[in-house]
Amino acid sequence: MIKSAIEVLEKQYNYSVTGAVFVGGLEKISEKGNFEDIGCPVIKEADPLSAIMSAIDRLKPEMVVDLSDEPVIGYTKRFFFASHVLTKGIPYIGADFWFYPPAFQNVLEKPSLSVIGTGKRVGKTAIAGYICRCLDESGFNPGVIAMGRGGPQAPEMIAGKEIELTPRYLLDLARSGKHAASDYLEDALTSRITAVGCRRCGGGLAGQPFMSNVAAGARLANELDIDFVVLEGSGSALPPVAADAYVLIAGANQPIDYITGYFGTYRVLLSDVVVLSVCEPPLADKNKIKRLDRAIREIKPGIKIIRTIFRPKPLQPISGKKVFLATTSPISMKGKITGYLGQTYGAEVVGVSNNLSNRRLLRKEIEDAKGKFTTLLTELKAAAVDVVTSIGLDLGLEVVYMDNIPVTIGGDGDLDKVVRWIGHKARNSFARKERSEHR
Repeated sequence: MIKSAIEVLEKQYNYSVTGAVFVGGLEKISEKGNFEDIGCPVIKEADPLSAIMSAIDRLKPEMVVDLSDEPVIGYTKRFFFASHVLTKGIPYIGADFWFYPPAFQNVLEKPSLSVIGTGKRVGKTAIAGYICRCLDESGFNPGVIAMGRGGPQAPEMIAGKEIELTPRYLLDLARSGKHAASDYLEDALTSRITAVGCRRCGGGLAGQPFMSNVAAGARLANELDIDFVVLEGSGSALPPVAADAYVLIAGANQPIDYITGYFGTYRVLLSDVVVLSVCEPPLADKNKIKRLDRAIREIKPGIKIIRTIFRPKPLQPISGKKVFLATTSPISMKGKITGYLGQTYGAEVVGVSNNLSNRRLLRKEIEDAKGKFTTLLTELKAAAVDVVTSIGLDLGLEVVYMDNIPVTIGGDGDLDKVVRWIGHKARNSFARKERSEHR
C-alpha cells in the first residue's frame, strides 16, 4: 500500500518522492521488515521524530507528506510531528489536511525581538511594554511594532516620548473613528517609546495572519530613529516578519494543551524564552504550574522559563481618591487587585467592572455606581476610551490609565536580566546574519 501511495503522489500529484521515514506499525509489515520495493530510500530509527528531522536535513524536501494513521500515529503525535516540521519552514500535509509554516518576511534592517502569545488575555501587551522599558533603560533604544485587529489601515507611528497621551487626546482619536485603545497606543502610553501601529485579520493554527500590514510597518521602522525593534503579536497570531529572537507569553490559567499541544508546541520550539503569566491562585495552582514547566522543557530542553504574576500600576496618583476600576482581568482576581490598589497606592476602590471587553455591561456597571466615585481607573484596552473615558470626561471626573506590571516569582532568573540577555542574543544573531550576507 505504501508503494501504491508513493506512485499516486508521483503520478497524480506530480511530486518527486526523495525518501520515506518508517514511524512504526508492524501489523502490515513482514518479519524481515524489508522496504526495498518501496521505490525510495527508507530511514528507520528508534525515535520517529529524530528520523523525520534527520530525513529533512539530509534530503532537503519541499514538504512532508504524512501517510500514517491511527493507531500508530494519533492526533496528538501528529501535531507534535507537524510542529517540528514547520520549524524547518516546509509544509506538513496529509490526506485531508495541509499545514503551512507561517511566512516571515525578511524586512527589518535592525536587530529585533518578537513577542508572541498562546492566546488572548495572557498579558502579552503588558509584558511587551515591560520588555521595551527594560531594553530602553539598558541602552538598546528600542521601538515597538504592534499589530491588532483594531489597528490602523496604514501603519501609524507615535513618538511616546514626545506626545502626551491624555484622556482627552485619546477620546478625540476615538471620536474621529479610530481604535484609541489599540496595542501600539498602550505601548506608547506605558513605555513612552516610539510605537508603530499595524493591523491584522484572522490567525491560522500555527499563527499566520490571514492578512496584515506588519511588513509595511517594519519598513517604516527601518526609517525611524531607533536601534532595536520589538515585534508584538496579537492573540495567538504571530507577526509575519522575521525576528532575531522570540519570547513566548503563555498564561498559566490556559489549558495545558493550548501551550504544549496542537501548535502551541510550534510556538515553544520557535522561542528562546517562555514567560508564564498569572502564576497564582485562583487562576493556576502550584501543581499545574509545575506540570506546565515540565511539559515545556520536554518540548525544548534548555529553554528559559520565567514565572510571573501581574500587579496594577496607575499611571497617575490615586491616593485618597474614590476609584471605580474597569479591567479585563477575571472576576476571581477582584479581591487581590482592589486590595493591592488600596494598600500600595492608597485608593478606595468603590466599584469594579471586569467587563472592559463588553461595552453594554461595562456601561451599565459604571452607570449603577455613578455618584460613588471621583476617579475612573482603567486599563487601556477594549472599551477603555469610547466608554470609560467618554463617560468620565462627560461627567467632569478624572480618568486615570493603568499598566499591569509583571513580577517575577520563580523560574530561570529575574525577568529584567533575561530581557537583557535575549536583547544581546538578538543583536548578536543580527550581526552574524549581516556578516554572512556580506561575504
